[in-house]
Amino acid sequence: MIKNIEFQLGIVGLGVMGRNLALNTAGHGYPTAGYDKDPKKVSQFRKEAGGLPVQGAEKVSDFVALLRKPRAVMMLVPAGPPVDAVIRDLLPHLDAGDLIIDAGNSHFTDTTARGERLKKSGLHFFGMGVSGGEYGARHGPSMMPGGPEEAYSLVQPVLEACAAKVDGDPCVTYLGPGAAGHYVKMVHNGIEYALMQSLAETYDLLNHGLELEDSQLADLFHEWDQGDLHSYLVGISADIFRKMDETTGGHLIEVVLDAAHQKGTGMWTSQEALSLHEPTPTIDTAVAMRNLSGLKQIRTAVTTKYGNQQHPYRGDRKTMIAHIHRALYATIILSYSQGMSLLRAASQEYGYNLDLSAVARIWRGGCIIRSALLEPISAAYRREPQLSSLLLDETLGKAVAQRDTDMRVVAQTAASLGIPAPGLMASLAYYDSLRARHLPANLIQAQRDYFGAHTYERTDIDGVFHTAWEQE
Repeated sequence: MIKNIEFQLGIVGLGVMGRNLALNTAGHGYPTAGYDKDPKKVSQFRKEAGGLPVQGAEKVSDFVALLRKPRAVMMLVPAGPPVDAVIRDLLPHLDAGDLIIDAGNSHFTDTTARGERLKKSGLHFFGMGVSGGEYGARHGPSMMPGGPEEAYSLVQPVLEACAAKVDGDPCVTYLGPGAAGHYVKMVHNGIEYALMQSLAETYDLLNHGLELEDSQLADLFHEWDQGDLHSYLVGISADIFRKMDETTGGHLIEVVLDAAHQKGTGMWTSQEALSLHEPTPTIDTAVAMRNLSGLKQIRTAVTTKYGNQQHPYRGDRKTMIAHIHRALYATIILSYSQGMSLLRAASQEYGYNLDLSAVARIWRGGCIIRSALLEPISAAYRREPQLSSLLLDETLGKAVAQRDTDMRVVAQTAASLGIPAPGLMASLAYYDSLRARHLPANLIQAQRDYFGAHTYERTDIDGVFHTAWEQE
């Protein structure tokens, strides 16, 4: 702890994320002040800081007085009312030109509203997504800031210093005005849902279908992580399968309850995609399956009443593992594709002017969805910034097309074994629908016109039509 210095960044909320991010910035040579109403958290912050250039405060007035002008204050507090409460506490002590950053998972519409309110007071407001968990906060997260561009210079050096690095390139960049940063983080989390669901279904097929034991799963996922499926989520899955339980002596994964929770960002992504008429079926399915997993009592009752129809795979396991590997790779591309298409639609709708190549670039390190695939995704948008779908990129589109048979074999196998794989199947259906010459929406339009006179269009004549469909 040091005194008589103007601190370049202030962090409000010294919980796990806030404390570690403050230690990260201080460790990179940027004096950082921390504030929390809980004296125990301030004390822990001071204790962990050692000789780093930090100062802790238990009063907001003392905290703000430590900061260099124009001030930059970053909040790491729970979304919702706590964010507004902190802003209210800060306002009497701040001046025009100061910057407040919400680095939590706030809904982008709240960020937009807060930015407009604070602008009237002459204050800058950023919404910034931060991904990487506790380890990332301390050693280098991926950060997604958005807000008034003229204020970014106040924090650009410190953010670039403490962000994760890939080939020396910091995993942070200014994304766009308004709530662009929180919107990108929301979609990041939606993609995260889709990837986790696809990996869970892959595990289910391998474990309950192909009867691979946990140690075999650990070895297989580790092997995959060394190749084209290299990613944070595949890597940690290998670690999870290897972890032993001190209580039972068996693998810990076997006693983890099969009911997943969620904090809402995946659901927000699906809701927003529906609002913008942008299809994200793999993300939507992942959200629904977390909800379904939580119906443990109902699931148990249905199983008791009707029995479990699952049975093991009796074919060549080596061949099927190869199919699953390739199908998973295609599904991951399709998951990213859905998220990036939603970002493209939102950028146009809200005026974010997102550089999708830069978005993929800052996701390459630090964040939960970091993956070897993000390099070719970033490259695709560098080649064609207005690319409407990743499937239209020659490299990525070809990669999915080459795995068409694998996706079908896996979907058919899962169905025949009675093992639910809705995320993998939704991805295949999304792909089939995009490349179908004809979709049966013509019947839907005819039905709408039949019962509600909603009209329809024709393929052969321009205009809008209504027909009395009922036979007399």
